[in-house]
Amino acid sequence: MHDFCFTIPYGIIIFCGGLIGFARKGSTTSLAGGVGTGLLLFLVSYLTLNAFHKRKNSWVGLILETVIAAALTWVMGQRYSETGKIMPAGLVAAISGLMTAFYLYKIATGGNHFPAKTE
Repeated sequence: MHDFCFTIPYGIIIFCGGLIGFARKGSTTSLAGGVGTGLLLFLVSYLTLNAFHKRKNSWVGLILETVIAAALTWVMGQRYSETGKIMPAGLVAAISGLMTAFYLYKIATGGNHFPAKTE
């Protein structure tokens, strides 16, 4: 599976979570963190998608995705350990942890693999 296939929905979840946190509680931290991180994930997805169309790997994009997911895992994990609430901190930490593992797997296995062109 190609990384942008998961990064785009992951970015949407984070983006929407930031908007919902702001709408429900008026949290500007949720707005800035969620929307900012979601938009950054969209940008990185665009980089990796363009590289995929050229049948190349975007190592910069893949590393950025990994760093963003790992940072979000750590931040939301800290938030979960402070509050003990599974929603939203625990859920976002778990999803981000899975995404971090996926991105590390992609890096370890050499990125996206492209089938040989048939003529």
